[in-house]
Order: sequence, then C-alpha cells, then structure tokens
Amino acid sequence: MALTLDYSFLTPDVVRNNIVPGLIYSLELTFVAMAIGVFIGTLVALMRLSSVKAFQRFATVYVDALRSIPLLMVILWFYLLIPPGFYAAIAGQFGLDHRAEFSAVITFSIFEAAYYSEIMRAGIQSVSRGQVNAGYAMGMTYAQCMKLIVLPQAFRNMLPVLLTQTIVLFQDTSLVYAIGAYDFLKGFLTVGQIYNRPAEMLLPAAASYFILCFGLSMLVRRLQAKIQIIR
Repeated sequence: MALTLDYSFLTPDVVRNNIVPGLIYSLELTFVAMAIGVFIGTLVALMRLSSVKAFQRFATVYVDALRSIPLLMVILWFYLLIPPGFYAAIAGQFGLDHRAEFSAVITFSIFEAAYYSEIMRAGIQSVSRGQVNAGYAMGMTYAQCMKLIVLPQAFRNMLPVLLTQTIVLFQDTSLVYAIGAYDFLKGFLTVGQIYNRPAEMLLPAAASYFILCFGLSMLVRRLQAKIQIIR
C-alpha cells in the first residue's frame, strides 16, 4: 500500500507544543554534555600525557574502554544500573521525575569525554615543545605553562574538530529515546502517534536533523578556514 504524505496536521501550535520542547532538550543535553565532556576530556588528556604511570594507565583504560562500547549500551547501563536514590539525592523528586534526562546528561558527559580527550591530546601535542621550554626558562611551573601557553593554543587548534564532535554528539542525542527522554526525535514521533502518522514523521525528522547538522558543519568549515589563515 502506497504511503500518502499529508502534513496538514503540522500546524505551528503542534510544532511549538510537541517538537520544540524536544529540540530544546536535545540542545541543552548537547551543550551540557559538551561542556562537562571537554572539561573531563582535558583532564584525561593531561593524565595520558603525564609522566606518572598510574595516571597514564587510568586514562588509557578509560578512553579505550568507552570508545570500544556502543553508546546505546552505555545509555542503558547508566539508566538501569544507577539506583533511583542517586537521582533523588541530586534533585529530590524532580530528579526522580526526570531520571531519564539526568541519566542522559551523566552518560553523554562521561562517554563523550573519551573522544574529547583524544582531540585535546592531539591539540596539546600540536603545540611546539620549544614554547613550553621557553616558559620553563622564564620560571613558569608545569601548571602555568599548560594554563597560559599550551591549553589556549590547543583549544584554538582543535576548535573545529571539537565542534565537529559536538555535532556528532547532537545526532547521538536521538538515542535517549530508548530510555524515554523527550528529545528532538521523540517530539516528531509523539506527533506521529497523536495523529496516527508514525511513518510519515520520520521524513521531516530526518530533514530537520540534516538541515541543522549540515548548517552547523558549514559554519565549522568557515571557522576552520579562518583559523588556518590566522596560523
């Protein structure tokens, strides 16, 4: 039986009430997970480049383990294995009522940190060793060299790659549908269920993801070109 495409039910009110809240949550999850993931990833990258063997081993196991496990499996692990009392301790009844959302933030932050750490490690190693030695010659400590010389340049060098990974993170947020979180994809599917058009809503959902991600990719390319000019 042929599928008849009819989107007359997609009125501004329907989009505003059902799809926009999902988009807002997906964007919030993306930005929060990116911020926490970059912070943790930077620490893990510094541990992996450290001369302390214990730090190196921990960072290597952390990165290799998380990058070898499917993200969906990690999402289900955190959602099913972390007791509800943990979320109640964080935010009381609100944490229990939004367990899926809190679980998604924790999962994506920890999981994406493994990828951000490798990006940051490459950025740190891209900074000339001579600049670090010059900092030491001026009396700077290791922490001061990292803070004032290495990390600012590493962030600038790796910014396009960090943003590209963040676009991938936004795409991956659609997986939280598996634990019941109300994300961008679920907004479309909810509309499809309400109006008995589940299959038809997959096309505008895919088109929306494509438009957002392709547009952001173009901005990243322009940013990358400007950074190369600055160099």
